[in-house]
Parts: sequence; structure tokens; C-alpha cells
Amino acid sequence: MSGVTAEELNLLIEQTYKVEKEFNELKSSYAHLQDTVEEVVEFLPNAIWILDEDGDVFLQNSQAKSLSELLELLESKNNDYEVKFNSSSYLIKSSSYKDKIMLSATDITEQKRKENLATMGQMAAHLSHEIRNPIGSISLLSSTLKKRVIPENVSIVEEIQKSVSRIERIIKATLMFSKGVDANMTQFEWNELQEELSSDIGYYSYSKDITFIFPQQQFTLYADKGLLEMLFSNFLTNAIDAIELDDNEDGVVEIIYETDDKYHIFYIYDSGIMIENTKELFEAFRSTKVKGNGLGLVLSRQIAEAHGGSVELLSGDKKGFEIKLSI
Repeated sequence: MSGVTAEELNLLIEQTYKVEKEFNELKSSYAHLQDTVEEVVEFLPNAIWILDEDGDVFLQNSQAKSLSELLELLESKNNDYEVKFNSSSYLIKSSSYKDKIMLSATDITEQKRKENLATMGQMAAHLSHEIRNPIGSISLLSSTLKKRVIPENVSIVEEIQKSVSRIERIIKATLMFSKGVDANMTQFEWNELQEELSSDIGYYSYSKDITFIFPQQQFTLYADKGLLEMLFSNFLTNAIDAIELDDNEDGVVEIIYETDDKYHIFYIYDSGIMIENTKELFEAFRSTKVKGNGLGLVLSRQIAEAHGGSVELLSGDKKGFEIKLSI
């Protein structure tokens, strides 16, 4: 050090401090960048894993942590692929950079369900179109046959007509589901709709002694009468089916009417069996009963919404539904 002057020593010290300062700034910037990357990865809506060259997790977000068992099923592939895990579907993407591999898993369960639902709807609509013409012929021929058969056989023809009527309702519901609900509003009295509902009940097959209690008030509705007939018929036939499955030999179906400044409000109750799986009530093609096609309550809710209202399952000891229609 004897050959180093004081000036050179001061310069060396200054350079050392400068290098240390730059190193600390660089270290701080790197730490900030790492925090930013972790925040971005955490913010992403899918599960993200970044693996090192040994396959160990270098970085992951909280969604990835919750799906740690899924990681064991994943592979790094050139093409995207799907994986089923714990009743859910995931779209897997992978990419690599230098010695790191990134894997992402996006939950596409709801998307797949909607795609399947759309496919089922299209198939059902096609089948309904195909069935419509022969059913129309059977309906016409049964009406003619009823006039010609001997009295002892009239009841047999009536059972045929009830079965045909049920198929026609299913076809109508399926086609409406595929096309969407479009309400054509007119003004009519409740008792007009009640007469149609009583006729529908007469065409529905059931074996027990069921009492139907309708609202006694007289009031005017501004709505699509055909759609409301379908809505209330769905609830009445569901109630009949629930009573048929009950241990009692008789039953009651009751519709109660109230109103406020905004809505016509109907409460529909029945004495039949309780609904077992309420989660599937308003899901298309998922029926909670043996005879159902899974569209009745879905369409009923859509019809109510087309009238500015709603359909809700009531909670409590008394089983029933609340239907609101905008005044």
C-alpha cells in the first residue's frame, strides 16, 4: 500500500461506496420486481405454477396451492389439454423459458356445463319438431275415435288424450326453452286464467282425491295469458305429482293471492312430499322427480322474469313457492 497515494485511496473508497450503493439499488429493484411478479401471479384468475429445472415449485399463487394434488397429474405439452379433477374440468396450458416451466389450470366446469346444456337443448328441440306432427295426428284421431267407440271404452280414449296432452306440453316447453321466452301482453281477468288451469288439471292423470283452492278475489292481469297458463300449470302438476308420492290418500293444492304497489304475488302450497334436492330446482334438464323433464321450473322462472317478476322457493315448515308478476 506504500505506493498508493492518499488521493488514490480516497478515490478507491468512493468507488467502493458507489458500487455498494448501486448493488443495494439493484437488489431493491429486484426485490420490488419479484414482489410485483408475485402480485401479478396472485391476481390471475387461474392456478399458476412455475417450476425449476428439477420440477420443484419455484413460484405459485394461492389457487395453485389449493390444487396441489392436481399438479401431480399435469404434464408439459405443446398443445393445450383438459383434465378432470374432483368433479371439475380444467384447461391446462404450459410454456417454458430457459430452465423454467410455467403451468396454468383454468376451471372450465361452468363453460363445459353451458356447452353441454346448449347441445342438449338443440337435440331436444330437433326431437320435439320431429315428434310434433305424429302427436298432432294422434290427438286428432283420438278425438274422432272418442265419438265412435262404445261408452265402455271412452275412458280408455280419454287416457290416451291425457297422455298426448302431456307430450304436447313437453314439446311446447322444450321448443320454448330453445327459442327463449317472448311475452305478448294483453289484459284479462284472473278467472279466465283459472278456467284454463282447471281444464289443464282435468287432462292430467292422478289417482288421489286432491282439493284445489284458487284465489277468490277478482283482479285484472296485464300479461301473456298463454305463458302464465304454462307457469301455473307447471306448479299445479308438480304439486299433483308430489301428492301422488305421499302416503296419504288425499291432498290439497292452494294458490293464495296478494298484491302491493308493484307486484301481483302468488303463493302456491301443496300437502305432498318435500323437495329433496333444492339445488337442482332451477337447473335445465335436471329434474327432482321421476316424471319430470327438468324444464318446468326453469321456464316458469323465465316466464316470471319476462313479466318483470320472479319465482322463489319458500323456506319454512310449509312447502311452497312465491311467484311475483309486475303490475
